[in-house]
Amino acid sequence: MTIKQLSVFLENKSGRINEVTKALGEQGINMHAFSMAETTDFGILRLIVSDVDKAVEVLRAKDFAVILTDVVCISCPNVAGALSKILEKLAEHQIFIEYMYAFAQGDRANIVIRPSNLSECLKQLSEEDCHILGGQQL
Repeated sequence: MTIKQLSVFLENKSGRINEVTKALGEQGINMHAFSMAETTDFGILRLIVSDVDKAVEVLRAKDFAVILTDVVCISCPNVAGALSKILEKLAEHQIFIEYMYAFAQGDRANIVIRPSNLSECLKQLSEEDCHILGGQQL
């Protein structure tokens, strides 16, 4: 199962990330996970949020450029080598990871990945390796 990720394009200037977090917070939208990537002129804030549709509406109303992307969120044991095992299996099936971000909490690690082939990625991930998370909860 896939989840929706928001990608918000931001100018590289002080306070822009806070404008996003403030707008979402004022509307009761929780950020479950995020990643920030930057270039010289702009950054891309990738977000997994509690209410995707509302977040898009709120951010576009504040003139942020927002796009939605399907990503896969998996949960695996938070032990050495667990992620390597998953990535090796995907590589064996020629599935390229465009980007990923992760966080660990206790004995589980949650990883958001954007694979080159979404359907094949889902097909290759097995329950013995990981648990594919659905909905917008991480």
